Amino acid sequence: MQHLRIHARRGLKEMFDSNGSPIAKEGLKRIAQLYKIEDKIRGEAPATRQFVRWTESAPLVNAFGVWLDEQRSRVSPRSRLGEKLTYIANQWDGLLVFLYDGRVEMDSNFVENRIRPIRLTAKNALFAGHDEGARSWGRVGSLIETCKMNGVEPHAYLKSTLEKIAAGHPQSRIHELLPWNFDPASS
Repeated sequence: MQHLRIHARRGLKEMFDSNGSPIAKEGLKRIAQLYKIEDKIRGEAPATRQFVRWTESAPLVNAFGVWLDEQRSRVSPRSRLGEKLTYIANQWDGLLVFLYDGRVEMDSNFVENRIRPIRLTAKNALFAGHDEGARSWGRVGSLIETCKMNGVEPHAYLKSTLEKIAAGHPQSRIHELLPWNFDPASS
């Protein structure tokens, strides 16, 4: 589960757009306050982000939780709005992850936008003639995009990593070969 997922916000936005729900509007306003804080700390060190989140975002998240419980008690859980509020409540623990880890984004927007081209190419890979070929492409494509997200040149990373695996790098230390641990100087 990921942080204050964009999907939680999307559900409220859908309800507001479809019928102008004042409850959805209020939920969107509360979430917008959190996004303002995130805009302010984007690019900061993880420790700074976590500190700001604890001091500024956590009280807003707690208030949002109280508000969510109040609204759920007022709305039928079988209504479309009730379903959206129940979804948010059911994801609550996952929605809080961003408060505890400054490395984590509040939502998955950044990642979703980054993988969109991969998804398109993966769809095209379905015509590669074999299901395993499409799965392999998905793995390689994911590694390439992860390299890009971590400022690592993909070709250098893949070459070095494959050479290390071929030379007998132990599987128990595979985490050392992940893109965010790549050191081009040691290749």
